[in-house]
Amino acid sequence: MTEQNFTIQSAREALKRGDFSAEELFNYYQKKIAAENKNLNAYLTLLDPPADIENWKLKTENSESPLWGIPSAIKDNILIEGTRATAGSKILENYISAYDATVIKKLRSAGAMFLGKTNLDEFAMGTSTENSAYGPTKNPLDPTRIPGGSSGGSAAAVAADLAVFAIGSDTGGSVRQPAAMCGIVGLKPTYGRVSRHGLIAMASSFDQIGP
Repeated sequence: MTEQNFTIQSAREALKRGDFSAEELFNYYQKKIAAENKNLNAYLTLLDPPADIENWKLKTENSESPLWGIPSAIKDNILIEGTRATAGSKILENYISAYDATVIKKLRSAGAMFLGKTNLDEFAMGTSTENSAYGPTKNPLDPTRIPGGSSGGSAAAVAADLAVFAIGSDTGGSVRQPAAMCGIVGLKPTYGRVSRHGLIAMASSFDQIGP
């Protein structure tokens, strides 16, 4: 697969044409992350493709969802069952999620694939992603600058083409501000529009999960 900067739409159209399989697209991004993440520190944990890829295809391949087969990055304060969720803190270094957040369940049902968990300011309290216990994330447009925060790892992953799209959380700008600093688009949905179940809270009366 040649170097590309996929959007959700262009990746989905290429999958429909049979230019490559969902597994090949996932592996393409895994290789990019392995080569480039050490300089950006956008990802804290990398995930494997669904263990039973054929079963995943059977469950989702007839879906008309635009997210079918699309590799994504998930902020590390959102729970994915059986995977680490650190919230950028050493306190949760060994915490393994016991269940999927509602947003993860919905993404799974749409056929999305998860590349890994992204860096953030500890417990989402920050605006620069410099305050993670696992080191700062760099801005892929200029590594001497911050990517914003607290969803800086998610924004940097998309801006560096290390994921097609990413999910973050926004309390007072934590999706929108890093998106702006990394030259991409972020959205804080209307409060309550997206379930917060499975999000490690920063301030529950303001927190929202968004792309």
